[in-house]
Amino acid sequence: MLSFTVGNLQINWRDILDILLVGYIFFRIILLIKGTRAVSVIYGLLLIIVTYFAAGQFGLYTLNWLLGNFLGSIFLVVIILFRRDIRKALAVMGATTIFKKDSVQTAVLDELILALVHMAKNKTGALIVIERNIPIGDVVSGGIELHAAFSKDLLLTIFHPDTPLHDGAVIIRDNRIEAAACILPLAVGLKHESSLGTRHRAAIGVTEETDAVALIVSEERGSISLAVGGRITSSLNEVRLKKVLAAALRK
Repeated sequence: MLSFTVGNLQINWRDILDILLVGYIFFRIILLIKGTRAVSVIYGLLLIIVTYFAAGQFGLYTLNWLLGNFLGSIFLVVIILFRRDIRKALAVMGATTIFKKDSVQTAVLDELILALVHMAKNKTGALIVIERNIPIGDVVSGGIELHAAFSKDLLLTIFHPDTPLHDGAVIIRDNRIEAAACILPLAVGLKHESSLGTRHRAAIGVTEETDAVALIVSEERGSISLAVGGRITSSLNEVRLKKVLAAALRK
């Protein structure tokens, strides 16, 4: 059995495996919460812990007692504060191993970008969601299921203002247009810019809950935006859109 001694400490292969697994878990947690509200919450919890120990050292017994009772329920507090992040993390882990999808075909991406540029030029509002590893079947079932081969012309037809399907999101799944006129969850509890309309808030909302990539065309400004991980990148031209979209789909 593989083992070695460091000073008076005996280390075997189980200890090494244990350390590597814990390190990997913390690494994945850091990646998941990077750039999210969870970082601010963690800083707040760390401040409470520091205050708790400082209150004990300086004899502030009432404060120490109050914070001690709070920290005694820290497991429940963490679940309440991070319920959305925990749900997304579990979904990402399960989907990555079970529902792993093939990448979007280059031909589909090229057609999609051409359609977005055309709609932006004509100020045609659009919202397109590319499903990745986490299934969004609940969103698809709430719209009109098409199961159609992807094409630029079909996408332009769907979002034409005179068609009944234009007011909603198009879902792209497995390089096909899976559904149209889908209703997405709106982002809530965040102070977004006042310039963001319903489409942008819906794009942020669906990418907060899943690993999907959302693309938005503003009919007011004729600009293209991309949302991923609850964050949005606006005012994309054709060249930058290709780079940002390709990077988002590689994550």
